[in-house]
Amino acid sequence: MPQKPTTEPSASAVASQRVADHLRAAILNGELPPGARIMQEQVAERLGASRLPVREALRILAAEGLTVVKSNSGAWVSKMDMRECEGVYKIRERLEPLALSESIPRLTATQIAELADLAGQIEATTDVDRFLVLDRRLHLLTYAGCPAGQLTEMVDRFWNTTQHYRRAFARITDAAGWELIHAEHRLIIEAIRRGDPEDAERFLTGHIRRTRLQLVQHPELFREDENDTAE
Repeated sequence: MPQKPTTEPSASAVASQRVADHLRAAILNGELPPGARIMQEQVAERLGASRLPVREALRILAAEGLTVVKSNSGAWVSKMDMRECEGVYKIRERLEPLALSESIPRLTATQIAELADLAGQIEATTDVDRFLVLDRRLHLLTYAGCPAGQLTEMVDRFWNTTQHYRRAFARITDAAGWELIHAEHRLIIEAIRRGDPEDAERFLTGHIRRTRLQLVQHPELFREDENDTAE
């Protein structure tokens, strides 16, 4: 029986993905802050690409919630004010427990063991950027068994749009706050291990809600930078 020919991505698609990967990393690691204008010519020159894959990369990132692209105007890193961020967290309080509940019956023993390992790594680090990477990996892994792709895509988008504000918040979190974060992680993972979606949902809802309530007590985290940062 003849095999179906494999479809290789075009050179343009490969270039667009390379640019998207570069910009995504710069946004998520804080190199490009919210509101920063992204100069397409500078990106193309730096990465040795034409403007076409840069434009396509910006559209990819806009779909992920990381950039805002305006026709005949330019592109910027997405930003939110405090009210918008609070609204996203309220949505997360409802969506993510559902994703977790749907995911739990389908998580493997290997994945659950990885969750425990990630929690241990989080507790061992004092580096905020490493915490953000590990924390994101932990939570998104808890949703890995969710069969509803649209739901997990929304969750990913909300994690992208709140990344900067989680970083700013993590930097002002005190020792007691870190202990709460670690304890909540342990409670969620233990509920997953028991196969108890009700407890897992409850612990996760409280985890997200507590962060929301503390974020809105710090309006200074949402002040716009006076100077835009361009790539």
